[in-house]
Amino acid sequence: MMKNILLLAGIGILSFSCSKKETTEVNNKVDSTKIVDSINAERTKLNDSIKSQNRFKDFSGSHKFFYQNDSSSKYSGSVNFTKIEGERDNYDISGSIKSGSNSVNIKGFMQVVSAKHMNFTGEITQKIPENDNGKPYTRKGTKTFASKDGGKTYRLQDMVNGSGFVDYIDIQY
Repeated sequence: MMKNILLLAGIGILSFSCSKKETTEVNNKVDSTKIVDSINAERTKLNDSIKSQNRFKDFSGSHKFFYQNDSSSKYSGSVNFTKIEGERDNYDISGSIKSGSNSVNIKGFMQVVSAKHMNFTGEITQKIPENDNGKPYTRKGTKTFASKDGGKTYRLQDMVNGSGFVDYIDIQY
């Protein structure tokens, strides 16, 4: 009889302690989930801020824009770089050069890929009376601007125009 009472008391204590432990574990899971979620939110913010920081210098703002060919004087204008929010080394750009009946327009996207190279995707349209009597010539697609003076001036590498002559199109910082 004493064994039965002890056995029943033991079973009762075990069942009571097991059910209490389960409740405690569930509460801890909820708390740890909240902690993990807050850590993940902070990591996401940190990663996003790192991802949006430039690897190279910030080119935001207005810069000098030049056009010249072997038989013309140098024409100047400006080009504006607007940093794309949340992206690293990426800019929307637009600018123009106007001098009399000469004009050059640039509009598109610029990605800085190294300290000496930028890839431009968009259109560069020029109307120069000395070239095909001012017939517009447009360069479309992705083009490279490269610097040979330590990043002060970047020159378009697609230099041959529609008339077969060399153009120098530069962006100066």
